[in-house]
Parts: sequence; structure tokens; C-alpha cells
Amino acid sequence: MHKVMIAAALAALLAAPAAAGQFGGLDKVGKVTKKAQQFKDVEMTDEDEQELGAAVSQKIRDRYGVVQDPAIHRYVTLVGSVLAQASARPNLAWKFIVLDTDGVNALAAPGGYIHITRGALSLMANEAELGGVLAHELIHVTEKHTIRAIQKGKLVQMGADETLKGNKELFGKLVDKATDVVMAGFGRGEELEADAKGVGLANKVGYDPNGLAAFLTTISERNKDSDQKQGLFASHPEMKERLDKLAKIVKDEKLASTATVEPRYKKNVSYAPVPLAEVTTVAAGASGLASGSKPAEKKDDAKAAEEPKKKKGFGLAGLVGPGGGSEKKSAEVTGSGASRGVDKERNAKGGPNAAPVPVKVSAADITTFKKDGQLH
Repeated sequence: MHKVMIAAALAALLAAPAAAGQFGGLDKVGKVTKKAQQFKDVEMTDEDEQELGAAVSQKIRDRYGVVQDPAIHRYVTLVGSVLAQASARPNLAWKFIVLDTDGVNALAAPGGYIHITRGALSLMANEAELGGVLAHELIHVTEKHTIRAIQKGKLVQMGADETLKGNKELFGKLVDKATDVVMAGFGRGEELEADAKGVGLANKVGYDPNGLAAFLTTISERNKDSDQKQGLFASHPEMKERLDKLAKIVKDEKLASTATVEPRYKKNVSYAPVPLAEVTTVAAGASGLASGSKPAEKKDDAKAAEEPKKKKGFGLAGLVGPGGGSEKKSAEVTGSGASRGVDKERNAKGGPNAAPVPVKVSAADITTFKKDGQLH
């Protein structure tokens, strides 16, 4: 009996160092796990999202300026409101903003902030095309594509006990990353989702569902003589895929709405398009759009030619990238013949006034607008 007890005691003593080492290892693992858990996905309420969107929109407006015309803002807001009412998030405080630039683009910030450029409006033939583009951008908001991109890419790190409320530093980082996402454009999956659901939304309210594809085709024609394919046309196979998918959706889902509302569009929109070769640009890399970003370094032509080209964004927002869309008004302005290979849609000069244009439309206004355009 005593021999057994002594043997057991010796075994325990001999095993003690190993056991201590094992538990020490587990303790280290525990610390690593705890550290990894200090970061979590960004969880946002609608109120948080709208606050974020307002800050992102401010940066976009500072970059491009806002057309100071209440009439055009009212018209675009009415078109957008018809779509927003039929969307998955009709109760958001949607804002529709016309940016003062010849560059062709549309940008959706979280919380319902939809931006479209004067240059884009100048190329549209009718209200169905405007409806198609706005519907595409609305889907980016309703599906929270910006928030999902930040979560998926772990672009913003939060401590386990941190919240957005009252945390100015964290909120500032979130604004910067969200702005980068919006300006750079979304991934292939998000853009195809916005195309598919956007076409359905436009058709739902009565617009010809071919409006978006018609507008994209117009931009393709605009870019045909460019030395460098601009913005979303950096890759033709991607655009061909999008156009093919749009046509297939319209056919397979039997989307048959027919309203183009061309007379009303031409009555309200009178901008003359500026050919791509004549678009005035702002020098790339003059300063960062998001706070804290650094100016781009200048490279000689030979060195630049050796570097691999980066893949551009896939969507309408891909017309403006984090580098090209990041210049302040004080940046150097270049003429139409400057900087061969410059993406003019991304770097188009903006207007001087970033002030928002207040617009109020009532439920009765929207109802009348739908009736006049034979919309649903």
C-alpha cells in the first residue's frame, strides 16, 4: 500500500513540470484568443449608418462641389423618391445630390445619400436611364454594401468593449474607410447584385428596365477613342458580362414596364455633355480625400510603365478611385491635353460650392409625379 502511494506521489512530482508547461501553453493560447477577440464586426443602427453617410457625403461634396440649382435637385429627388418608396428601406431619410462636375459618375453613401454628377445627367436620354442608375445606387444602400465591405475586409478594428457612440477617433476611421470604399467602387458580386435588384426596382415602379444598360452603352461609346479605358471601362469583359446579365434578367424575369418619360427628362435636364477629351481634370495625388491619407509620389513615365496596372472598380462608383478622387480644390488643374493616360472621369474638376441644396417633396408631390409619368 505504502509502495503504491509513494509511486503515485513520485509520478505526480515527475509530471508536474510537464503539466506546468502544458498549462502555461494553454494560458498563452488563451491570451492570443482574447487578443483576437478584441476586434469585432462593426454593428450599426440606422441612426449610426445615417450619421456615417452624412460624413461621407460631406467629403464627396467637398471634392466635387454641388450644383446650386433647387430645380434640378427637386427633379432628381422626385425620381429617387419614387424608387425609394418601393425599395426595401423606404423609411430612410433619403437624400439625392447633384455633384457639380463634368465627370460621369454616381456614388451611394450609407444611410441613403445618393450622388449623381452633372456629367452623368448630361449623357442620359430619358428618365428611365436616370431611374436605372438611381435604382442601382439605392440597392448599394438597401443591401448595406459599404458596411458589409468594411466588415468583410476588417477595415476598421474595434476593441471588444468599444462602441461608436461618443468615440470620435473610431468614427473618424470608419468615415475614412467608408469613403475609400464608396469612391473606389464595390466588388463584382455587389455590383452584379445592384444591377439585378436595381433593374427589378426600376421596373417595379414602371420605368423601362433597359434604362441602366442604355446608359452604360452610351458611356462605352463615349470612351471608345480614349488612350486609356476610363473608370469602369478599364476591363471590357467585365462590362460585357454586366450588359449580358442585364439583358438576361429582363428576358428571364419578363420585366415589361415601358415608361421612359423622355419629354419630362428633357424639360428638366438641359446640361450639354462635355466630350471626354475636353474634360478638365485635377492633378492626381495632390492630397488625400480621407483624412490622414498621403499625397501620391510622382513617378517618371518609364518607371510608371513598368508597374502593373491595378484593377479598377467594377461599378459606376469605379469611375472615381481613392487616388483619383482625392484632390482638394487647391490642387493643380490640368487641361484637356495633359497627362496621357489620366482617368478623366476619376479626376474631373469639381465646382467650388459644397453646400447642400435643401429639397422638400411631400407625399402628394410624389403621387402627382408618378401619375404624370404613368409610373406605379
